[in-house]
Amino acid sequence: MNLDNWQKYIKQPQFWILAAGFGLLALQTMLGSELKNPEVGGTSMMALGAAAFLISDKKGVLELKSNNFSRFFGGTILALIFFRMITMSVYHPILRIAPLIIGIGVALMLSGIKGLKKFWQELVMLCLPIVAPAPEFLVKTIDITLPTAKVATMMLWYLGYPVQREGIFMHLPTGSVEVGSGCSGMSTIMQLLGLSLLVLFTFRTTIKQKIMVPVAAVVVAFFVNSARVGVMAVLAASSNPKSFEYWHFGEGSVIFSMIAVAILGLFCWLTILREEPPKKDA
Repeated sequence: MNLDNWQKYIKQPQFWILAAGFGLLALQTMLGSELKNPEVGGTSMMALGAAAFLISDKKGVLELKSNNFSRFFGGTILALIFFRMITMSVYHPILRIAPLIIGIGVALMLSGIKGLKKFWQELVMLCLPIVAPAPEFLVKTIDITLPTAKVATMMLWYLGYPVQREGIFMHLPTGSVEVGSGCSGMSTIMQLLGLSLLVLFTFRTTIKQKIMVPVAAVVVAFFVNSARVGVMAVLAASSNPKSFEYWHFGEGSVIFSMIAVAILGLFCWLTILREEPPKKDA
């Protein structure tokens, strides 16, 4: 986009509507990180990037086609969520649904109620903070702590560690660890499922690939998290609390997420990017 086109574009009202929306999303992401919930902030950042990437390809759709009522209603939604966020001093669950609310407000101002369907992909991506990190009810409903403990024990056993398991407890000669619901890996699974949706929204895929990518996301997230649990068990039994804290709560915990993303990215490259189907499968 050259300078003349850019100057023309910023004079259009839809530019400022989008700017306001992404500004609010950036504020929500910052609040999620500052209010001692970095997982919500991280997922919100991913959702923000995904929405920006998807909407950048919607040139014709971004024409202002809403009526006065839709613009007023959407603007009211944005104003209310803005004032709620700037008055927030402690974490509140509304931060999880704020991106979706902001997305609906922007879509209403751009295209009205009938035009919401044009932005369904962006709205789906903005739902990610609602389910990742996995809320407590989802972790309890889909309890995978026992399978995680079994796979983690199996990994350590194959590596030569004298490990035994009793339910969700993993026992090593020098210590034991309990695989809690927070270590089950549901948050990682939901985050990778979100990335798999972005891949499916972005690239041309066949029906087979539409099934393979989400399944691969679940499998990769589960086994990478199981490996993380195995590492945590070894560190807990080694009486090295600093290393345990680093890999459990510190920057080390992010490394496993990066590994999971890298593996899923490699899988998508091998199965989708190297094989371009003749046409997009709706």
